[in-house]
Amino acid sequence: MNWSMYTADRSTHLKIVVVGLCAALLIAVIGISARELNLGVNIMSAQGPTVYKAGGPVVFTSRDGAVIR
Repeated sequence: MNWSMYTADRSTHLKIVVVGLCAALLIAVIGISARELNLGVNIMSAQGPTVYKAGGPVVFTSRDGAVIR
């Protein structure tokens, strides 16, 4: 086994390249399949966002009882 990249022979470099390509392919396949996986949420039938309107002013009190507006 070659433990240094400087003294590694051609087959060791080939193994490193093949392992890197396999890892990249695996990550790409997982990413594509996760993107196309439908979790029961369809964009066309999804509900619109809920809009909250601002209410009136709120009064807070501090620990000593003073009113903060």
